[in-house]
Amino acid sequence: MKIEEAIVYCLTTSNRGMRTEQIADMINRQRLHHRKDGQPVTSQQVYAVICRFPQVFVKSEGRIMLMI
Repeated sequence: MKIEEAIVYCLTTSNRGMRTEQIADMINRQRLHHRKDGQPVTSQQVYAVICRFPQVFVKSEGRIMLMI
């Protein structure tokens, strides 16, 4: 699954806003996304994806939420 799909999955299943660290941890624990280099997903990587898709994600009070 693509990382942006994994982030959407995390936010929809948790039903609440999450910090980037929490999202990265959930993605790694549930093995939702695998990096090509085999390293775990980082919170910085999650943040970069969120910034790339402002039409999908919103940042508010340190939490990431879905726009839809």
